[in-house]
Amino acid sequence: MPFAKHSKLTGALALSLGLAVAGCAGMPTNTSLYSDKQPVVERTNFTFDVQTNGGGLAISEQQRLNGWFETMDLRYGDRITVEDPSANPAVADAVSELASRYGLIVGETAPTTAGYLNPGQARVVITRTTASVPGCPDWSAKADANYLNGTSPGYGCSVNSNMAAMVADPQDLLEGKKGDGETTIATSNKAISTYRETAPSGAQGLQNASAGNGGGN
Repeated sequence: MPFAKHSKLTGALALSLGLAVAGCAGMPTNTSLYSDKQPVVERTNFTFDVQTNGGGLAISEQQRLNGWFETMDLRYGDRITVEDPSANPAVADAVSELASRYGLIVGETAPTTAGYLNPGQARVVITRTTASVPGCPDWSAKADANYLNGTSPGYGCSVNSNMAAMVADPQDLLEGKKGDGETTIATSNKAISTYRETAPSGAQGLQNASAGNGGGN
C-alpha cells in the first residue's frame, strides 16, 4: 500500500502544478513602459489616366480629373504626382491648377504603379496615407496573477489610437513636418517683439477702489 500512497501524492502534485500553470496563462509579459501597440502607417496609390494633347489637358479631361478628385475626397495629407512619358510641362501645369483648388501642390516624382500608359496618356497618382493601431483593444490578459509586474497588453491603445485617428497627416508619424526656417523665425520674432514692447499691466499704477458695505447702512 505504500506504493499506492506515493501514486496519489504524485497525482495531486501534478494536478496542482497544472492548475498553477493554467492560472499563469494570459498573464501580462511586457515589463517595460513602452506600449506594444504602436501606430502603423500605410500608403495606398490611386491612379487616374488622362488623355493629353500639345496644350496639356482638354477641358473635358480637366472636368473628368476634377470629378475624380471630388470622388476621392481630396484632402490635406494626400500627395499628388503626375507620370507623363511626354514630359509636357503643360500637362503638369493643368494638374497643378486643379490640385491648387484643394490646397495641394503636385509633387515631382511619381511612385511606381502597375500598368502601362498608351501614347498620348498621362497618369495622375494620389498617394494617401492612413494610420491605425492593429490589435487594439487587447483584453487577452485574463489572469489575476501578475508575477512579472507587466503592463496590460492593451497598454497604450487609447493614446496611440487617438493619435493615429487625429493626426492630420499620418506621414508626420514617420518623419515629422519639415518647416520653413524663415517662416519660423518671422513668427517667433513677432511673438518676442510683442512681449518686449507691451507695457506691464501695472505701469499705470493701481486703481483706487473703495470697499462698500453691502448692507446699505
